[in-house]
Amino acid sequence: MHSKVQELALFGLLGFSLFSCQKEIQHPSPPNILLIVADDLGYADLGSFGGNIETPNLDQLAKEGIRFSRFHTAPFCAVTRAMLLSGNFNHVAGMGSQDLVTGVPGYEGRLSDRIIPFPALLQNSGYHTYMAGKWHLGLTSEANPANKGFEKSFVTMQGGANHYSNRGIFPETPISIYSENGEPATWPEGAYSTDYYTDKLISYLDADQKDEKPFFVFAAYTSPHWPLQVDSTYWKKYEGRFDEGYEKWRERRLESLKKSGMIPESATLPPLHPRVKPWDSLSPEEQKKEARKMELYAGMLDNLDYNIGRLIAYLKESGRYENTLIVFMSDNGAAAEDFYYHDYFGPFLRENYSDNFEEMGTESSFISYGPQWAEAGAAPFKYFKGYTTEGGINAPMIIAGKGVEAKGSINSAFLSVMDIAPTFFELVGSSYPDSYQGKPVQKPAGESLLPILRNEQAVIHDSTYVFALEHRGNAMLRKGNWKLLNNTTPFEKSNFELHNLSQRLDEQVDLKDQYPVKYQELLKEWEKWSQAVGVRIPTPKPGENQMTSDDRPRN
Repeated sequence: MHSKVQELALFGLLGFSLFSCQKEIQHPSPPNILLIVADDLGYADLGSFGGNIETPNLDQLAKEGIRFSRFHTAPFCAVTRAMLLSGNFNHVAGMGSQDLVTGVPGYEGRLSDRIIPFPALLQNSGYHTYMAGKWHLGLTSEANPANKGFEKSFVTMQGGANHYSNRGIFPETPISIYSENGEPATWPEGAYSTDYYTDKLISYLDADQKDEKPFFVFAAYTSPHWPLQVDSTYWKKYEGRFDEGYEKWRERRLESLKKSGMIPESATLPPLHPRVKPWDSLSPEEQKKEARKMELYAGMLDNLDYNIGRLIAYLKESGRYENTLIVFMSDNGAAAEDFYYHDYFGPFLRENYSDNFEEMGTESSFISYGPQWAEAGAAPFKYFKGYTTEGGINAPMIIAGKGVEAKGSINSAFLSVMDIAPTFFELVGSSYPDSYQGKPVQKPAGESLLPILRNEQAVIHDSTYVFALEHRGNAMLRKGNWKLLNNTTPFEKSNFELHNLSQRLDEQVDLKDQYPVKYQELLKEWEKWSQAVGVRIPTPKPGENQMTSDDRPRN
């Protein structure tokens, strides 16, 4: 009798255990997602990529995840953000040209009705959706993140902002435009951008922690975007480190990138952009100022890494880190703009800001690190932000956390920013409908990265996949290892060059005469793609731009 009771008890215990396991299998906890975007971060700057700036939190993330060495964005930030949030080409997403607002399909200057912003789908799937930082996808209430799937948001609506105050940096808006949850907001005077955005995100997460719903967090930082401003606590540790100049540091970056495994040993440096003055031609005072620019930039990245560490620490303390997928990326190549001396922006900036050495880094200073340091940050690629060369669109990316295998590895397959949204859709089991808010929409043009993250395969795009970009006449098309490149303006199809990136990353040898059949093949792909997405290259008439009268270069 005693043994019978023991048998029944054991049977009951096993049954309960099986029921518990079955229940756990049937109802796994949905994964959280943390998407971190740095603004204008150069390819070669992170420690884990071979840089010399202290980024311990991101370096640890790289050890726990995968570094992607051939991840591609658009050449400008708003264009990238449209592609990121839609999973589609920039013209389909409404950002054919940055800050250009028209009634022409593809050039709406906001997220178009032809796509569904992925935060909206995540929200429909039961996710909290939070954002803090830079929006830059339209100024109207319709374009606000509150109407694009974000439950809570605090954003600067424009392409750049003072990091310490609401003092504007664009002539048309002497007071910067901020929004919280769809309503006008003000910047708390004295707060530092990266610190404050992190505070906001943690407050959003903390307020809703008890309901145990999964979350999507978009940390859209404005660092290290110009103006270069940061507390001396962060930049002083770099004093003297860049006194040898940008040319020497560019050479060192090439070697450190090779050592870290991010580029092949055969990689070489292309010639510097014609705008770059040789370091030795600068006066001692100019060299001192140039070195300080890079010290400030390094300090901003140092602070950015510190705040990313704060986010990660909060997730660990709240018990949500293990169930969170973390994606870190830059929105384009290193930035070379220096609007302080720009024909349009310069007068306003010089009236309201200083570029004196003594004030550099402060709230009243407007400093950019320019093409000279951008060339160092983009090593080993040609040029920088604004170009469709690799220097403008090959950006750093790290993915770690929930479901990521092959920890500490480097993936060198071609990927694009359009692959992020499909990854999230598959991760949460969300389907992409054929219509949204009563209008037909186009499916994402990217592919899910989950097979790579799970270490099931090394590539997601085969040699037939076509990726292309056009922005104000700067154009490229990628098919396999072959790339069409056109950075000559005004745009002429005959100016396309042909490059094989498996042979050379520096885009210095035009192969179109050597491989005429391949060249014609890719030109046909260009015609097919540009017609499909609705590319319209501006063709100015005397005294008139057919696209807009406000097509000024800006970020």
